[in-house]
Amino acid sequence: MRILTLSLLLTSVCALAHDMVPGTAQQQAILITHATVHTASNGVLENTNVLVENGRITAMGEQIEAADARVIDATGKHLYPGLIALDTQVGMVEIEMVRPTVDTQDVGLNNAELKASAVFNPDSEIIPTLRKNGITHAQIVPRGELLAGQSALVNLDSWTVEDALIDSPRALHLYWPELGNLPVKDEDRSKALAAHGEALAKVDTLFSEASAFVARKAAEPSLTHRRFEAMAPLFRGDATLFLHANTAGAIGEALAFIAKYRLKAVLVGGYEAWHHGDAIKAAGIAVVYPSVFSLPRYRDDNIDEAFSIPARLADAGIDFAIGYSGDWDARNLPYAAGYAAAHGLGKEAALKAVTLNAARILGVSDMGAIEVGYRANLVLSAGDILDPLSSRIERVFIDGREITLKTRADQLYQKYLKR
Repeated sequence: MRILTLSLLLTSVCALAHDMVPGTAQQQAILITHATVHTASNGVLENTNVLVENGRITAMGEQIEAADARVIDATGKHLYPGLIALDTQVGMVEIEMVRPTVDTQDVGLNNAELKASAVFNPDSEIIPTLRKNGITHAQIVPRGELLAGQSALVNLDSWTVEDALIDSPRALHLYWPELGNLPVKDEDRSKALAAHGEALAKVDTLFSEASAFVARKAAEPSLTHRRFEAMAPLFRGDATLFLHANTAGAIGEALAFIAKYRLKAVLVGGYEAWHHGDAIKAAGIAVVYPSVFSLPRYRDDNIDEAFSIPARLADAGIDFAIGYSGDWDARNLPYAAGYAAAHGLGKEAALKAVTLNAARILGVSDMGAIEVGYRANLVLSAGDILDPLSSRIERVFIDGREITLKTRADQLYQKYLKR
């Protein structure tokens, strides 16, 4: 199924586009006063003022004044960093059942040169629904059989793809072949194990050939191979391999593979990552767990197993973030974090898992927290952002510019009120 193509992108953009006008660049200083500030990096600060100038947080404290600033009284309200949704296909999918609007993958085992940003639609009708829940940024990720391509970090309020892109280190995505439940019959079991061995051999061959090409190209600069050249930053340590795996067996295989090729890596999935806690920590690997709302994988798992895994990762001392695989349903990211908070993780750690930890895993050092010098990606809420019953988000800022919280649903609601 050939999907990552410019022609399909143009088709989906023209046919399906929201009419929300992006916010204008910040022209006037903004002073948010008397807020309960959830910094994500330094705990919760009561009755705190936050000054925003030129898209950045420039001052914080109880006694801050700024001449000619626009003042927003946040008494009794909560100020959060903008949430970052990892492992999404936001802006790559419009209607799942309409194939021309699904731009998520291409054929082949090695699509290292393909970029998710090439098919990102900043006018997607889905995007405003994420912003309304406090999500300001998303990692858009290609899907595929093995090496699917390169993801990108985008802000969710922009005129164009170029405006949306956030400068971040290159990230390639490898979907590890996982061995499912083995058949009972010996013959069928042997076949399944042989097929799995062949799949692992394909991964190893792909990377060994790419590594050999990179080494040879250093001596022969005229050599070209666009897919292997796209993989070259992995072997130089200039790019991160986001390796998608869930089971303990697959993660064990993946850890050995990462060590063999000396790759900078992040595990995505990680349902059983806590089984390898010591090895993951020793390798300096972080985990993106995108399945809080998934069903248990095994019959003997507790019914709330998926909710509890972030707490298990934390207890194992693993650096992790909570993601949300999908497109329209990625709007539920804050509530996934809320469930994790209620199942042993705690609110501050859960907030950090969808803000500061997410930014750090993506290699971005000035996002995900409310700190002086950081980008002013802020969410003002009358309640707990992780609680769907009380969040009541009132304002959202991206780089200091206030953005609209209207959605198509809001427009239709107002339309039919007048019927």
